[in-house]
Amino acid sequence: MTKDILLITGDFGEDYDVMVPYQALEMVGHNVDVVCPDKEAGDRIKTSIHDFRGDQTYMEDRGHDFELNATLADVDPAEYDALYLPGGRAPEYLRTYDEVLETVRHFFDANKPVGALCHGQHILSAADVVEGYEITSFPGLRSECEAAGCAAWVDEVTRDGNLVTAQGWDDHPEILSIFLEMLGTEVRHEEEVAPADD
Repeated sequence: MTKDILLITGDFGEDYDVMVPYQALEMVGHNVDVVCPDKEAGDRIKTSIHDFRGDQTYMEDRGHDFELNATLADVDPAEYDALYLPGGRAPEYLRTYDEVLETVRHFFDANKPVGALCHGQHILSAADVVEGYEITSFPGLRSECEAAGCAAWVDEVTRDGNLVTAQGWDDHPEILSIFLEMLGTEVRHEEEVAPADD
């Protein structure tokens, strides 16, 4: 059954965190609306690529442009089945928008599936929705998550109730698998059929 998913990101969201969930969820038949405050459908956001290359923290390169396909001001969160929050630098400023925080709170109030990756937990913490949840995040956000009242910060992909969280883009296979399970999406692989004998 097709689900409608809202993905909130913005300029310099992590390239993989935006592209991979968007493409994977669309690939299995879901509708994903990607929005950013102060931008409209058809506008483009710039993404960034973060990677560790032996330094004490990640480095950042310019990623792709991504075309938004919906307008946050026009969406009604009640019409969506789930929410996905990518990481990157965008969550640092997205958490300052009341409309973003109110939208996030809707999904928790309605107990709908929420996925959050890497720095997406900036938004969860600012929305005051992590209290009592076991979560993970980019490790540098651990103290912020704890200060926001999470029950425990866990060093791996973590599902607690309606929320699944992960640390970075290398966790995509696991977080997306769990998110699809939360959506009730079943991906089946047909058994290989042996070729007929001549």
